[in-house]
Amino acid sequence: MQIEVGRRSVGQRLDQFLSSCSDGLLSTISRGMFQKLIRSGHVLVDDRPQKTGYRLRLHEKIVVCVPPPEPVNLVPEKIDLDILYEDDDLIVISKQPDLVVHPACGHNTGTLVHGLLFHCRDLSGINGEIRPGIVHRLDKDTSGVMVAAKNDAAHRALAEQFKEKQISKTYQALLDGVLTPSTGSLETLIGRNPVHRQKMAVLERGGKDAVTGWQTLKRFKGPFTLAEIQLKTGRTHQIRVHMAHLGTPVAGDHVYGRKNVLYQKLGITRQLLHAWRLAFYHPSTGERLTFTAPLLADMAGAINRLEVDGDDGG
Repeated sequence: MQIEVGRRSVGQRLDQFLSSCSDGLLSTISRGMFQKLIRSGHVLVDDRPQKTGYRLRLHEKIVVCVPPPEPVNLVPEKIDLDILYEDDDLIVISKQPDLVVHPACGHNTGTLVHGLLFHCRDLSGINGEIRPGIVHRLDKDTSGVMVAAKNDAAHRALAEQFKEKQISKTYQALLDGVLTPSTGSLETLIGRNPVHRQKMAVLERGGKDAVTGWQTLKRFKGPFTLAEIQLKTGRTHQIRVHMAHLGTPVAGDHVYGRKNVLYQKLGITRQLLHAWRLAFYHPSTGERLTFTAPLLADMAGAINRLEVDGDDGG
């Protein structure tokens, strides 16, 4: 594909110019992918390769050659997926606990990505690779609704919605303690724990803004609180860190929580945090879609046992 530089684009960075193009295939490619194409010599300016930060001149001709997507170096695996919705652009699932989203150190097989590669036979490529586009994550032991893109255009559109805070994420959590006030919001900075680098923490300076809202659904003896939690930002371990900071960690959280002799009686073996509802605009039709995932059996069972023992109102 060939494009000529007009007056309005003179002085613009090459990668920025390409990512702003709205014509055909180019409109589906992310800026990161354009940078990879430029560095690999697939973008020429007047028949010469340039750097990503090259400043454009009037009437220069830019040729973009987009190679076909390459298969990723992962072996697809058959994994039981609870699929809530699927079409040509995206797939929505209810993730089970113990399922890692991305391959990582210690988790080279059996991840959600491996399962999606097996299930989705119509992937058209994300950033030059034939793979599902993961636009958000859930921790290994957090259950609930997730969406993944099946092509570059859908991936870019969903990522933009996350960036612009157009996606609504609502969780349900069983908390260890009495959450007060019943309804509220917490805004802090969250970053790496300065002592335990594998953990996140509320910081006085540094880190990133994190905003979490909540509403108490029910209080139980123990004490425990069932709460609905709304994420306004999406920081690593945000809900778990904020709830622990409030003195009511997620029940069963082995990293940010506490030991409780009642966990065994209630059958709690993992953090009882569930991505209950997810709402976003469909990347092709623009329709507002909302998906909910029922609580999984272990979390519902713990709540039922608490209800049998009585509650403290709510």
